[in-house]
This record gives sequence, structure tokens and C-alpha cells, in this order.
Amino acid sequence: MEAPELVNLLRGRRVAVLTGAGISTDSGIPDYRGPDSPPSNPMTIRQFTSDPAFRQRYWARNHLGWRHMDQTQPNAGHRALAALERAGVVAGVITQNVDLLHTKAGSSVVVDLHGTYARVICLDCGHTMTRARLAELLEAANPGFAERVAALGGIAVAPDADAVIADPEELRRFRIIDCPHCGGMLKPDIVYFGESVPKDRVEHAYSLLDGADALLVAGSSLTVYSGYRFVRHAAAAGQPVAIINRGPTRGDDLATVKIDTGCSPMLALLADELATRSDRDEVVGVHGGPAHLGG
Repeated sequence: MEAPELVNLLRGRRVAVLTGAGISTDSGIPDYRGPDSPPSNPMTIRQFTSDPAFRQRYWARNHLGWRHMDQTQPNAGHRALAALERAGVVAGVITQNVDLLHTKAGSSVVVDLHGTYARVICLDCGHTMTRARLAELLEAANPGFAERVAALGGIAVAPDADAVIADPEELRRFRIIDCPHCGGMLKPDIVYFGESVPKDRVEHAYSLLDGADALLVAGSSLTVYSGYRFVRHAAAAGQPVAIINRGPTRGDDLATVKIDTGCSPMLALLADELATRSDRDEVVGVHGGPAHLGG
């Protein structure tokens, strides 16, 4: 696979990277909007806060889904970006994903724009806890739930750690947990549809972008404004924008280069071309071993 225009555009430049769900599909986490994605209706913040039935359903499904996400490992695309950061090519990653796979891969400058699956926050008092701690409390309140549901069939997990539960009775019986400090409403520390990204997080992302020479978008359709704004910002500042994504994106008209393909092989190619020999061999494998890209 060759993409000389992409390599030439980024060579010699410090690159900020914006990633979306498409970079994580090779790790087994489905995309919301890719060409092969199943229909999906992510929960809105209004649904979550206003309807106890929605919260019960969410926590029951998340009680299964978060475990799958916690066990998911980064793929060659994540590892390639980590190598490019170590080589001084990538200034940092702004990710719309909540899966922590960039951090697992070794990237050190990561703005988790929409939060992460691994933390829970109380909407009333602001108390936070790890998702693992909440899992212990939910397990105590719902003994045997995960085992019973898993025995009924496979678990399909969405990009927000939601999971499908086929048995409506299990959903109705599921007991949710309130904040152990104040009894308030617990919520994953994830930005839901209808919520705003915290201002300091947005400013951190803009600062990262302003300190770079180019923006690379990997695996995002840019449908959601929280990601698209950075493409507009880069284009307005005269920074070249490169996009790697399967299918069209909202930012195609602003892109200097658009590559319609999967993220892993193309990012591995970039690491091969732009990173130092030691970094790229460590991360992408380069042509075999556990990090082999396949077709």
C-alpha cells in the first residue's frame, strides 16, 4: 500500500492527530457510523438523567460491556501513533473515543475529548470512582447477573461500552447503585450526546493543535461537531489537513489529502516512512510477529 501524497504532506511536520471510532474497529470495537456499522442509537444525556428506566437499562448493559472494553487491546494503528509520538512526529492525540486504547498503546499526550469508560462521576456531588470499583458494588447488588446473561449468548459491545442484553426480565431485575457519598446519580465520566465537552479539555485540544504544523484525522466521519471543529480550526489557520477514513467525512472539503481506507495499515505505513527505525520496528512489527497487519 502506498500513499506518497500523504507521506509527503506530513514529512518534516509536527502533526496533531484527531481519532474517532474507526481507529478502534481492528481492536474489535465497532464503529457508530462506518459503512459496515450496525444501526445504533446512543443514549442522550436527557434520557439518562430524566428516566430511571433508561438508567437501569444503561447500567445493566454497561455492567457487561465495560469488561469487554477493559480487556480490549490496541491495534497496529494505535501503536503506530505511539511510535510517531516517540519519534517526535506526532505532537499528541485528540481522541473522540472513550476506550483508552491510545494510552494502552503508549501514547503519552492524549486528550480524551469525550472522557473514558474507566471512571464514574456523581452528577450531584462530583465524587468520582473507578469503573472497577462500581463493578464490585453492582456485582454485590446483582449476584450472578453477568454469568446468567453471558450464558444466553454472545455479548455485542458498542463504542461507548454499551452491550446488548436479550432477556428483558434480567434488565427489569437489575439494581442500580447511587453515589456512596451523597446518594446522588452516578454517570460514566463520558460526554453523552446533548452534553458539552468540558471547556478546559477543549482548550487543551486547541493548544495541542496550535502547537502543531498539520492535522491528521484517523477513523472519524467528523459528523459530531466536537471533532469537526478542530478540522475547521486547522483549515482556518492554514494548516494542512489529512484524513484517513473509510467512507466520506464532513471535513472532506477542507482536507488537503483524503485517503479512503482503514486506519491500521495506513498509520503503520506512516510509522514506517516517518518514524525512526528503532521506533517503527518496536511498534508495528514491522512485517510480522504479533503486530502483523494482515491484508
